[in-house]
Formats: sequence, C-alpha cells, structure tokens
Amino acid sequence: MAMIQPELWVDRGAVAIDFYCSAFGAQVLHRVGEGEDIVAQLVVDDAMFWVATAGDSTTRKVPDAIAAATARFLLVVDDPDAVHAQALAAGAVEQSAVHVEHGWRVGRITDPFGHEWEIGRHEH
Repeated sequence: MAMIQPELWVDRGAVAIDFYCSAFGAQVLHRVGEGEDIVAQLVVDDAMFWVATAGDSTTRKVPDAIAAATARFLLVVDDPDAVHAQALAAGAVEQSAVHVEHGWRVGRITDPFGHEWEIGRHEH
C-alpha cells in the first residue's frame, strides 16, 4: 500500500494543530516537541497529514514568507458544506463558496497559515 502524507510548514505549530482539529475535526495521532516547536501527525477520517513548525530553517518556508502558496490540498469529505462552514468558523478565509464544479461539490478556503484547501466530494 502506498500513500502520501504531506507535511505543512507553519510558524505556530500548536496553534495550527488546534485550528485543524477545530476546522476539520482532525485527531492527533503523533506529536513531539513542546510549545510552538512541534511536529505532529493528524488524521481526518483516513486522510493523514503532518504539521511542523518551520522555525528558523532556511529551506522550509511558510506561505507568508514567500507571499504565496505553493500547493493546494483537497480534503475529500462526506459533507463539504458542513466542513467548509466549520473551517470558516475556526478562522479560515473563504476563497469560494461550496458549489458544483466539474462533477465535484467543492468550496475553497485559505487557512490562517496561508495554505490553500479545497473541501469537497465527487458528485455521483
């Protein structure tokens, strides 16, 4: 079995974990470090990803450091309307409301750390 588990670099690790738990209902599977200097593995249903504080690294940049995002993540969920609304309530910024596009029901947000997300499901 193969899978991809992206690692999101953030400037405030503990705050980011709290956001993803609140916004997406994520659960923490693994966490090391203290305060804001952490690395953690999170899961939303079966979708796993990591959050790590970039710190003073010269090679790890948070989106704000380059004034741009370098990727967009697609979080596939059963109820994109509910998760989209939950993410906005947790502090995300809406890029587009949930709507049907190319056979998907999808909405777009930017999280408080500058990462872009699509929240959606394929329409059968």
